[in-house]
Amino acid sequence: MTLSRTLEVAAARTPDAVGIVDGARRLTYAEWAARVRRVAASLAGLGIRRGDHVVLSLKNREEHATAYWACQRLGAIATPLNWRYAPGELEYCVADAEGVAVVFESASRDSALAARPRLPRVTAWIAVGADAPADTVPFDSLASGDADAGMPPDGATDADLSIMLYTSGTTGRPKGVPRLHRAELSAAVAHVVQSRNAFGDVTLGVMPLYHTMGVRSMIAMALLSGRLVCLPDWSPAEAARLLETERVTSLYLVPTLYHDLVSLPGLERRDLRTVKKIGYAGAPMSSTLTARVAEVFRPDVFLNHLGSTEIYTFTTCDRVMQKPTCAGRPGLFGRVRVVKPDPERQGRPDDEVARGDTGELIVGLDSPEAFAGYWRRPDADANAIRGGWYFTGDLVYQDDDGDLYAVGRVDDMIITGGENVHPVEVEDVLLRHPGVAEACVVGLPDPRLGQIVAAFVVPRGTVAVAELDAFCRRAPDFASFKRPRRYDLVDALPKSPTGKLLRRRLIDEHRG
Repeated sequence: MTLSRTLEVAAARTPDAVGIVDGARRLTYAEWAARVRRVAASLAGLGIRRGDHVVLSLKNREEHATAYWACQRLGAIATPLNWRYAPGELEYCVADAEGVAVVFESASRDSALAARPRLPRVTAWIAVGADAPADTVPFDSLASGDADAGMPPDGATDADLSIMLYTSGTTGRPKGVPRLHRAELSAAVAHVVQSRNAFGDVTLGVMPLYHTMGVRSMIAMALLSGRLVCLPDWSPAEAARLLETERVTSLYLVPTLYHDLVSLPGLERRDLRTVKKIGYAGAPMSSTLTARVAEVFRPDVFLNHLGSTEIYTFTTCDRVMQKPTCAGRPGLFGRVRVVKPDPERQGRPDDEVARGDTGELIVGLDSPEAFAGYWRRPDADANAIRGGWYFTGDLVYQDDDGDLYAVGRVDDMIITGGENVHPVEVEDVLLRHPGVAEACVVGLPDPRLGQIVAAFVVPRGTVAVAELDAFCRRAPDFASFKRPRRYDLVDALPKSPTGKLLRRRLIDEHRG
């Protein structure tokens, strides 16, 4: 089965069930499937064919979900990007994917239009919203077309690419993660089973649809004739309102968003009794926050999901109330090992560590949820794939019960608010400033974001923190969420005898 059938099956099974809510817009599955067919036919009319990459630079909104399903129907490859990308970042990803169409909205308009002159391969620029530039295709015109006009027969198979997500790389440049229809369906089925979802569930669509968590929630709802309630811009007050008014039953968020929700003044006045299934991923959740979330929602299911874009599920734990911070055991389809960590990325799949010792988590690529390799990045494949195993970069240990706990990253990736930020890319921006001699960036603990980006800078002469922050804000190829939230001006940085920055020493000295 390919994903192109998923929405049609839901429309045939439950035509009158509401499939998606976006503000005042509510579409039943029959209405939504018809709209998707029209958009798919219009994309075909623009010359988009099976195997073409359609880049989506959109927030969580009905048009994003509709464009995604239209790509599945057409056999095109949905390629969602972070709508906050700066022009240089968007340009890099579109060019890397060889995208032929870009769908953007007001929030991503400036970046899209700035990158446009350097992307001659893109033949269709599609604008969502009333302020579409005159030389672009209005999305509404796609949705008002003829569903049968020029629509080629569905040629996608379960071995075709469905989506390509971008994830941060060790050099700071995002890596494309192409995923097959069969892998996406397997991941969605695993999500349904592991999260204990059921027919007719209602979920809050707040995790970005350029993120593996957001995509999986959307597919899961379609499989179950459930309802996706879009929340384009995070607001704990608006989220709480939607939880109550839409009778949301299932939540799947990063810990930062749970922190915001349970800290919302007046939350106790909301009727949240329908929210019975709680899941989180993307970053560890502290034991204090775990207890608070359990107190507020009193869920029947409380799940920690450890995974990645490459392989959706590594492990899950549905006993976090009894074992806070626990990442649990292998998911529905997976095999895992804990092996000797090697920062040089030369570790072996058979070099397992003893129970209780910290090592790197590796996952078998024979999982049907797994990718087959990065998009045109043999260097990245060599770093992450060895002997049929995916080396996750996650540092874990196993307790006496056989449960896993995540304790950090082999490669020092910073996870802030559920977004991955690599220190090297931040350092690269800082070092462009003439007043910076050296820079070292690390992630430091933060009660809300999980980690904050912290920069330790050796100045060249005199430089002010405000000046550095303004410089990062203005950088043309640097998204704002990556900029440091803390700056320390120091005389020297800790280094090894070979000159390697000792990030861990800074973390240990400044973790608070």
